[in-house]
Amino acid sequence: MIVLAAVVLLVDQGSKFWALSALSGGAEITVIPRLLSLRLLLNPGAAFSLGEGVTWVFTLAAAGAVAGILYASRRLRSPAWGVVLGALLGGATSHLLDRLFRPPAFAQGHVVDFIDYGGLFVGNVADIALTGGCALLFLLSVRGIPLGDAPGVEHSPATSSTSSASPAPSKSSASPTSSTSLKPSTSSAPSAEDPA
Repeated sequence: MIVLAAVVLLVDQGSKFWALSALSGGAEITVIPRLLSLRLLLNPGAAFSLGEGVTWVFTLAAAGAVAGILYASRRLRSPAWGVVLGALLGGATSHLLDRLFRPPAFAQGHVVDFIDYGGLFVGNVADIALTGGCALLFLLSVRGIPLGDAPGVEHSPATSSTSSASPAPSKSSASPTSSTSLKPSTSSAPSAEDPA
């Protein structure tokens, strides 16, 4: 999970660094005509540029998302859920860094968007990771695949190995018949030297 989150974070921040240097000044690169292009957009709000005047709210939301994902990961046992949480953690962390450290001010930074989907909206790599993670989360939930153990259930190797091993019988638990069978016979049967 952490490895995937780190990959998403590095790719997203690296692509944003490239966009700031290559697409500044209104430059635009057409990838697929009328469907996909690259152009720089500094977004103070959420998706579709909603909530532009309350950037700090999205900063708190991103911080809460990161904290919630890390909390949920404590019960992680499923590899598929590891992919979900890794993608969500990487995307949310990258957005949080934008909000915290990009201009115009601390905790009010604008997210760097540069992938234009046919004029419908402009996003970035973190958005792709977040969308994919949410889609996989929905699929796993529908199929009933659990994140991990129920709350309060913990795995302890020492406890499990102790409980699985059968206890060795103690000396005090030996049966009385086994101890008496070791005593010499005291039978009064007549020997060959006794007179008839």
